[in-house]
Amino acid sequence: MDVDVIVIGLGPGGEEAAGSLAEAGLAVVGIEDRLVGGECPYWGCIPSKMMIRAADLLAEGRRIPGMAGDAEVRPSWAPVARRVREATDNWDDQVAADRFTGKGGTLVRGKGRITGPNEVTVGDQVFRARRGIVISNGTAPAIPPIDGLRDTPYWTNREAIETTEVPESLIVLGGGAIGVELAQVFSRFGSRVTVVEALPRLLALEEPESSELLQKIFENEGIEVRTGAKVEHVRHDGDAFVVNGDLRAQRLLVATGRRTDLKALGVAAAGLDENARFVDTDGRMRAADGVWALGDVTGKGAFTHMSVYQARIVVRDILGQDGPPADYRAVPRVTFTDPEIGAVGLTEQQARDQGMDVRVHHTDISVNTRGWIHKAEGFLKLIEHDGVLVGATSAGPVGGEVLGALAVAVHGEVPVERLRHMIYAYPTFHRAIEAALL
Repeated sequence: MDVDVIVIGLGPGGEEAAGSLAEAGLAVVGIEDRLVGGECPYWGCIPSKMMIRAADLLAEGRRIPGMAGDAEVRPSWAPVARRVREATDNWDDQVAADRFTGKGGTLVRGKGRITGPNEVTVGDQVFRARRGIVISNGTAPAIPPIDGLRDTPYWTNREAIETTEVPESLIVLGGGAIGVELAQVFSRFGSRVTVVEALPRLLALEEPESSELLQKIFENEGIEVRTGAKVEHVRHDGDAFVVNGDLRAQRLLVATGRRTDLKALGVAAAGLDENARFVDTDGRMRAADGVWALGDVTGKGAFTHMSVYQARIVVRDILGQDGPPADYRAVPRVTFTDPEIGAVGLTEQQARDQGMDVRVHHTDISVNTRGWIHKAEGFLKLIEHDGVLVGATSAGPVGGEVLGALAVAVHGEVPVERLRHMIYAYPTFHRAIEAALL
């Protein structure tokens, strides 16, 4: 079958690209071996944030004494599990599939493999693209080579999202965003949680202050944190998991990152390095002649907003439309713990590693009027170089929302002197930007 464009993987970015190209009148084949829409709507962003919202409500209820009267909070997982199933249509992608085909695209279910220049094979079907191939097949949970682990019924984020019961106890391997978010959720619903992280701190890719804040919050909430802890072996005795012989829990969640499998995708047939960790692309998302890549496989950040951003660049390039090339100076990211930790651009250490002469602006959220009212914990940290912000972290009750203003400042290279003399609404959390600059 000859078509204009073949899109391998219909996650958020793949669906955006395939749907937009089909709407533009091109003959588009979208290939998906799981659910149209990808990880985000079924096991990632949306259901996990519903769980986080429920857990935050419990925490808010427990904050009532001393501020608004008395309250007794009794958690129940049943409404959470029900809402997750409603949001995911019980893991049925028919609505998303119909959305794509309704735009004129052809949906093919199965694993796509590149078998030649502009050629993709799915089972016994062969598709050839007149314009090219878009690689958007995402990533899968990375399972570390720990002795005994693969022989146990461990959870990944998918099983954690799908669970209908809160485990009595839970070990979380990995202190990145997914691990810490789910750790706090299950803890607030009554599970005894231990987070085990091999690196020296939680959220190792963020500012050290973020790690310190989150570890303090976790310990105050009864979550045990073990950093710098290497897991040597795991076993399951029929009733519980045993890690390193001394740590025991009913469930084990493996949240140690994501991986690509470019060899299985057959990228060598398109002239790409099948042993690479990610697909290297230029500013137009081109990986080779007639090959574009977007989303997780590009290594620019495993975020829905990243894949959709890149998809729009791919669409413009294929359709011959004008537009700016990819710009990754101001990539926003949020860890949806309580408090939220939002960050954009470079950390202080990353900036220094690039040889930048930086100034650091810092303030504690608790001295902000709104922070004091809320009895909130958190901070704002701004990284300045050459008179503009190159990075920022906003940690607090609405850290991800305050991040919006900071992302605009970093992306637009707004002079710090101009930011210092803005008018900031009072009393809001984002007034901490002014306080930090002053």
